[in-house]
Amino acid sequence: MNDQTLVLRHDADGVCTLTLNRPDQRNAVNRELFRAFRGHVRDIEQDGADVGLVVITGAGGHFCAGHDLKSPPHPDALGWLRQEMLTLERLTRLPQPVIAKVQGSCYTGGLEFALSADFIICGTSARFADTHGKWGLVPGWGLSQRLPRRVGQAKALEMMLTCQPYTGDEAAAMGLANICVPDDALDAKVAGLAALILGNSRHSNAENKRLIYETDGMALGNGLSHELMRNAGFDPAMRKKGEPIGGSGKAG
Repeated sequence: MNDQTLVLRHDADGVCTLTLNRPDQRNAVNRELFRAFRGHVRDIEQDGADVGLVVITGAGGHFCAGHDLKSPPHPDALGWLRQEMLTLERLTRLPQPVIAKVQGSCYTGGLEFALSADFIICGTSARFADTHGKWGLVPGWGLSQRLPRRVGQAKALEMMLTCQPYTGDEAAAMGLANICVPDDALDAKVAGLAALILGNSRHSNAENKRLIYETDGMALGNGLSHELMRNAGFDPAMRKKGEPIGGSGKAG
């Protein structure tokens, strides 16, 4: 399997879907897959004008089982780890909203992939776990920072120190996943959420996302000042239309 087939890209109706494609390995991440994924993120950054939303998912009924521990270490382990971490940060910083669509295994490095998305929508087959501790490892793709921001410090420590798996329903209850639905309803739920998001101004979506991430960790007063002083203003397309996206002409 060459690099081009390790991550599949499909574009339709403003949605770009990137599918991790090592189903025989539960989509475990090796360097070749990560290199292919980084290329897709770069392409969206550079030529993503037609992309309004990104969906990350996995082939074969699993999201991602984590880093492929059978892969030989990179000669510059720390340098490569930094490249991987920065790639996931670039995914988070895309102006487009990013949804992780999760079924089956979402373990360790796979969980770090999912946490780099803005939303996690999962099926009931999903199993979330951080198993770094089972292998004597520590996170390098952002889990120690993103997980407690999503679920709180105590729950993050519980997940990281016990290495136990959590069901999709449990993930939704703790706020790790936004929504959990039966697996056979997952595609429709993600498509419906995407349609709601894409029905709104892409300008507003991008700027709202930017403000949320830029002010993460700021004191309230600083955040309020940032929102005011770094405000991007009205959507230029709205100035021309003079009506809400969707065209009703009424205040929302």
